Amino acid sequence: MKILVTGGAGFIGSHFVERALNGLYPEISDVVVVDKLTYAGKMSNMKNFFQYKNFHFVQGDICDSSLINELVPTVDAVVNFAAESHVDRSIQDSSEFIMTNILGTAVLLNAAKNFKIRKFIQISTDEVYGSVLKGSSKEDDLLLPNSPYSASKASADMLALSYFSTFGLNINITRCSNNYGPRQDAEKMIPKSITNLLQNKKIPIYGDGLNVRDWLFVSDHCDGVNLVLTKGMPGEIYNIGGGDELTNLELVNELLRVFGISSEHIEFVEDRLGHDRRYSVDYSKIANLGYSPKKQFQQGLTETISWYESSLNPK
Repeated sequence: MKILVTGGAGFIGSHFVERALNGLYPEISDVVVVDKLTYAGKMSNMKNFFQYKNFHFVQGDICDSSLINELVPTVDAVVNFAAESHVDRSIQDSSEFIMTNILGTAVLLNAAKNFKIRKFIQISTDEVYGSVLKGSSKEDDLLLPNSPYSASKASADMLALSYFSTFGLNINITRCSNNYGPRQDAEKMIPKSITNLLQNKKIPIYGDGLNVRDWLFVSDHCDGVNLVLTKGMPGEIYNIGGGDELTNLELVNELLRVFGISSEHIEFVEDRLGHDRRYSVDYSKIANLGYSPKKQFQQGLTETISWYESSLNPK
């Protein structure tokens, strides 16, 4: 199977491509990456990919219909990782989120429909469910996004499902919990906290620090996406969770413990606007396809810290 991976120079997309090129997903024969190379999409994330003859890179924007209409007919499947994803940025200005996350998805869907692509995977987020104070979100739960970011992703989800209902396009949507791991942009919570500690800076925590997130190591997320790519039923949504729920304060205290640093390095700051209290997904549906998260949180955190230590202090 030849696939087009949008956003393949980004954090999660590059890990998915890396695993495919390393033979962990044998159904994938060739990988084409298209990426705009914004601040979060980096050539350095793909530095080891160009040695592979079955890897092809095109710099471009998924909103560019001419480019997408050239690329999509050459592949069997599309995996859409391309997205603006940082909530704080969406609060400051939602325009790029609307363009990339909604219009860009529409351009890809139209091309997939017109060229009769075998499979289309829309990568989404647990944030579309909104705050979940009790229990865990299931795939058929009502969507209640609370930020411009999550609203743009919910819009893209609805658009993707409409192409299944109206045109019969073989769509799947995956909704993951909070990812972490090597190569994540430093604006996100775990890498920001790690890099601050490595530079002897304080870690900012919004509000009271009791907001809860489920943490998912990036390779486990990628393996879940590949399962859906190869085994997902047409028109279905699959949650992908990590099974490690922590308050932000618990997460930071774990980092302080690993670094052997006191709580004086915590700095509570004004809460984020519209800050969801808790996310949690029920991922029993994808478990029926054979999914289970393999990376224990403390092991994943150790690997992540090691990568940022090497990145900031190269030998």
